[in-house]
Amino acid sequence: MKRLLAIILPAIIAFVSCRQPDTERGPVDYVNPLMGGISHMLVPTYPTVSLPNSMMRVYPLRSDYTGNTLKGLPVAVTNHRSASAVSITPYQGDESAISDDITLSYDGEEVTPYRYKVYLDEAQVEVDYAPSRQSAVYGFTFERNEAPWLLLRSRNGKFNAAGNVIQGSQPLGGKASAKLFFYIVTDVVPVKAIESRSSIALQFPENTAGIGLRYGISFISEEQAKANLEREIRDYDIDAVALAGRKAWNEALGKIDIPGGTDNDKTVFYTSLYRVFERPVNISEDGKYFSGFDGQVHDDGGRPFYTDDWIWDTYRAAHPLRVLIDKDAENDIINSYLLMAEQSGANWIPTFPGVTGDARSMNSTHSIAMVIDAYNKGLRGFDLEKAYISCKQGLEERSIIPWSDIPAGELDAFYREKGYFPALKPGETETVKGVHSWEKRQPMAVTLGTSYDHWCLSLIARELGKTEEADYYLQCSYNYRNVFNPATGFFHPKDKDGNFIEPLDYRISGGPGARDYYDENNAYIYRWDVQHNIADLIALLGGNEPFIDAIEDMYNTPYGMPRWEFYNVLPDHTGNVGMFSMANEPSLHIPYLYNYAGQPWRTQKRIRNLLDQWFRNDLMGVPGDEDGGGMSAFVTFSLMGFYPVTPGSPTYNIGSPAFPLVKINLGNGKYFEIKANNASKESKYIQSALLNGRPLNRPWFNHSDIAEGGILELEMGPKANKGWGIATPPPSM
Repeated sequence: MKRLLAIILPAIIAFVSCRQPDTERGPVDYVNPLMGGISHMLVPTYPTVSLPNSMMRVYPLRSDYTGNTLKGLPVAVTNHRSASAVSITPYQGDESAISDDITLSYDGEEVTPYRYKVYLDEAQVEVDYAPSRQSAVYGFTFERNEAPWLLLRSRNGKFNAAGNVIQGSQPLGGKASAKLFFYIVTDVVPVKAIESRSSIALQFPENTAGIGLRYGISFISEEQAKANLEREIRDYDIDAVALAGRKAWNEALGKIDIPGGTDNDKTVFYTSLYRVFERPVNISEDGKYFSGFDGQVHDDGGRPFYTDDWIWDTYRAAHPLRVLIDKDAENDIINSYLLMAEQSGANWIPTFPGVTGDARSMNSTHSIAMVIDAYNKGLRGFDLEKAYISCKQGLEERSIIPWSDIPAGELDAFYREKGYFPALKPGETETVKGVHSWEKRQPMAVTLGTSYDHWCLSLIARELGKTEEADYYLQCSYNYRNVFNPATGFFHPKDKDGNFIEPLDYRISGGPGARDYYDENNAYIYRWDVQHNIADLIALLGGNEPFIDAIEDMYNTPYGMPRWEFYNVLPDHTGNVGMFSMANEPSLHIPYLYNYAGQPWRTQKRIRNLLDQWFRNDLMGVPGDEDGGGMSAFVTFSLMGFYPVTPGSPTYNIGSPAFPLVKINLGNGKYFEIKANNASKESKYIQSALLNGRPLNRPWFNHSDIAEGGILELEMGPKANKGWGIATPPPSM
């Protein structure tokens, strides 16, 4: 009956049934890991089971939530969105039928952040799983009266079995030849082991009804994997491991307390916050860590070493959120990235650090923003001078060609001389070595992104008293002006001769992902990619009213073609409201831009509408492109009622709080509270505001206003107060 109930429960609430029945409801019980499991084009999220920022993490091995078979059970995911390095397949039956092609039909899946259960219906095996930080435990219950087997598979790894212990490794690649090592112990001794290339099949006694399996992982050695297991999990008590995981999640998520609000809204909020804790991951093991940047094992000096972070996605909101609620971790993360730069030999700050090194994906060097944002908000757990050198060398010595990890060359020299990244003319053949055949030059994304990076670098230089360098980089931060087309009001690609590329359709030109000119998004999105100087952008567009009209035009411009045709070119540009895309990170700050042009009420309206339209407690509840907390941090901030439009600037834009009360634990006994009196679905407009007891008539506040604790109190109503907050726009460069 218990299994039957699990099978018939709707998928949307399946995650609830793993909850520990003897405990009070905590923040983790509002997390739905299945939210966003399918979407229009991309796979936004995976139902990840792990502890916060932990090395051990898994999710079901399937194409997406709609698949009804598993390709085994996961052992460890080593890189965001990658497959498990090793898998386990339980099997009962004839030895001759064992193969690497076995798949598992399943049902009754139950998933929480700290526990996973599934029933393999054709195999008739119940599976239970719980992770710790570098180890985990499985329980298998076999129902058929045949000898059970466990088939362990890897891509190209090796196994060594002795008694009830299986150890081995799986190569992960990269310049440093990183490996995942594992040490596995079963509570029943197998009677037979069949080894083949990259797999091993273990047969257990015929009368075995259940098998417990616990294992540790390591990036250092098999011996360290064993030590990690023995330090964390010494028996096969899944309940105990799950209870410890539940506690860890409640402590992490409990840093933001929401006593009111609907269960649905709280689920969207805490699920989004859970995503922020997926990455980066702490890979320190007993005071040591393996670095994919030099292939060496280092002493961590008592500070956790973090990796696996796609900074193009996460600098915008995930890192600023961590600055608020997990300062120690953010200090350690930045310190880790500076160590990576040093270990790499080139001293280039990483942009997509992973276990195997710097993937150098996407474009720009937004790690610089991460550094100065933390520093300008009071974090001092890293060497700013050291950071400046790594940031400067990463921006100047490494090429700004997208998806490249090569020294600066002719296109970089062109950028320094002309102040923009040149586009190829239609039909012109690429001749520059290092330009990716698929990712192309992305000249608008590179020019706009690098302008912002230069502004961030100028801030660091000024903090260090390097006035001449600060002034130089500040001037470079205006390079976006060089590609502004005053005739159209868009940022428009130019060829090497300084001519605008024609003809150009701002909706869809540029080939797959618009990469010939932009990147994943079209010109309507990159029109606003001047995070550091919105005031100047307003001036370029002709003032407040034309600026507002341009934003509204974006939301109101239709596809102008069949939707499938649009998405065939721009599959990342989903979650559409006109030409706005809620599904990709360069869009996240756009709804807040009304604040800069004297109409904060439009920000309040738009933010609440977008949250209601695109972020919901269901399987399609994330519009796309959730990458390690990048988009989820936007949801977290926006539901609370404020957002860091310009990382690097110690300021926050005010939006529209969805909850009557939010209490943020800033650490050291300090709290920032947002009280939104009368807040509801209808009452989304700010009527008046108090900040720390004083009237606030501007749509922003400083980090210093809340760093030592504070209260933002808002009176909310169902109709816009079009006079509130109009006189003093948020700061720009």
